[in-house]
Amino acid sequence: MTLRPASAGPSGLHFAVLDEEDLGVMSAHLQDADMKLGDMAFLPRSRHFALVACRIDWDNVAIGQPARRETGFHFSHVRHVRRIGFEQADPDLALQLLTVSFAATDAPAGDVLLTFAGGRMIKLDVDCLEAEMRDLGPCWAVDKHPRHDLDDVTLPG
Repeated sequence: MTLRPASAGPSGLHFAVLDEEDLGVMSAHLQDADMKLGDMAFLPRSRHFALVACRIDWDNVAIGQPARRETGFHFSHVRHVRRIGFEQADPDLALQLLTVSFAATDAPAGDVLLTFAGGRMIKLDVDCLEAEMRDLGPCWAVDKHPRHDLDDVTLPG
């Protein structure tokens, strides 16, 4: 794992993603993050795809104090971006991120897939997996947060 560093505290998390294991950690922190379509951008000259989201601070949820944080993250070495299940027309379109995954195509190149509720997706064609995530400010308390009850889940094997 190449997590660099998984620092947390009043200023929140800040780490780099350089492999699929790191991406899994990032995806877990971003699960159920809310964002608007207008809060993301592909910057073709610098080959970055960047966005800002309001993520659940799962560490606070674990201690019974549900909270959210504004978080920025970006992917580098992006060649192409494709939207699946929605158009670019509405910058106020609300999206809820479910997972972030990677599938190698011609290693180290591959596709980063951001999967949103409602069957929407963004597919990033990248030369290699490289990303960064950083919390942009303090937590704020929330009354509700998504719940994922795994007690009723039957795992294979």
